[in-house]
Amino acid sequence: QVQLVESGGGSVQAGGSLRLSCVGTGSMSSNKCLGWFRQSPGKEREGVARVNTDGGRTVYADSVKGRFTIAQDNANNTVYLYMENLKPEDTAMYYCAAGDYCYHQLLASDFGNWGQGTQVTVSS
Repeated sequence: QVQLVESGGGSVQAGGSLRLSCVGTGSMSSNKCLGWFRQSPGKEREGVARVNTDGGRTVYADSVKGRFTIAQDNANNTVYLYMENLKPEDTAMYYCAAGDYCYHQLLASDFGNWGQGTQVTVSS
């Protein structure tokens, strides 16, 4: 059983930055794929970024490339999402996710464990 707890969300103005953190407890060593997803009201959940913990290969959604960075701290079972130059369209609930393997680019079906989410609100 894996538990994921996100933190770091908040309200910022456009152009600002935030760092989201996700701490995992339980059988984290068996989860080789860590990711961040987001969902806005009325929209489907979309993949933001993910990292393969074996090797560190990353994948980003086109909408966040060059602005967001996913980083892992395996020693502390933590994955971060550094967000810069935030835009109002980045407003969403952000979810941390863990899966046993990164089978695809950014598909929610690869992830069997999810956190409760942390809200990010960007004002113009």
